[in-house]
Order: sequence, then structure tokens, then C-alpha cells
Amino acid sequence: MEPYAKILDDLKLKTEKTLKHVKDQLGSIRTGRASPTLVDTIRVDYYGTATPLAQIAHVSVPEPRQLMIKPFDSSPQVIKDIEKAIQKSDLGLNPQSDGKVLRLIMPPLSGEQRQKLVHKVKDLIEQNHVALRNERRDANKAADQLKKDGKLTEDLCKKAHDAIDKELKVVEHKLEDALKAKSKEIMEE
Repeated sequence: MEPYAKILDDLKLKTEKTLKHVKDQLGSIRTGRASPTLVDTIRVDYYGTATPLAQIAHVSVPEPRQLMIKPFDSSPQVIKDIEKAIQKSDLGLNPQSDGKVLRLIMPPLSGEQRQKLVHKVKDLIEQNHVALRNERRDANKAADQLKKDGKLTEDLCKKAHDAIDKELKVVEHKLEDALKAKSKEIMEE
């Protein structure tokens, strides 16, 4: 085992967290189709506690452009609280209630809206590229510190830097793939 293995392990953990965070963020960006992940970030004031919507209701997709939200507790107050939370979110959707379930109808996106969403996705990916570069810088500093402390030779420090760069390139490709996939999904009719 290489002396810099702990640095690589820490870097992998951080990059996995970054990728999961990106996936969560991308899931909450609206596309032309309905998806339960769209409402994952919505928190409802449920008896005084900010609770994730998925914990108090079942979210399904009965039609390609419709989300159905069925609260586990179908009291009128809970339905009103869910309605308020959806209206406060940045989804720009108005829930329709029949007293037992809420329906979110996804209107088709205009070309301009699609372009804005693609731009938003690009910005989000770029922010995460910056976070990854910061993680690479920190990992390289840790390797340099090990060299300074005499725990790594010059050659091993160079190997550590190369391994760090290789790991980051893999993650950056995953980010670019996520950008392409989400952009394509947004631009589809």
C-alpha cells in the first residue's frame, strides 16, 4: 500500500459526495417530463417541523406530464401545508387538489425556458468543477506536506500528484456526462 493511499481514499470520499450532491441538484431541475425527484428538495411544515415531502406523501407519475402527491395523512391541513410548500418552491407549478391527492401538471417548456434551464445546469456543473479543483488542491497540499515531513520521497510525491489528477479526471468526466444527459433531457419535447 502506498503511503499516500489515505489521501486518495479521502479524495474519493469527497468526490463521491460531490457527485451525489450534483445528482440531487440535477434531479430537482424541471424538464419537460414529470419526475418524483423534482419534489425531493421540498420541505413541508408538518405539525411545526420542516419535513421532506417524500416522508409524508407518496409521489407518483400517472402521466408523462403529471405528478400525483398522495399524503399518508389526508387531513385537510396537511394537504394545505403541502400546497403551500409547493407554491413557495422555485418549481413554478400550481398544485390542483381534490381533497385527497394533489396533482402537479407540467406545462410544456418554451424554447427560452429550456435555454435558461440548460444555462442553470451548466452553472451548477461549473460550481462543482470549482469544488473539485479545491479538493484536488487540498489533496496535493497533503501530499506535499507528507514529502516535507519526510514520509514521501520526491518520486512518490509525484506519483501521488499523478494519482490525484487521474482520480479528478474520472470525476470531471462524470460531471460532463451528467451535464450532457440533463441538457439533452431538458431540450427534448
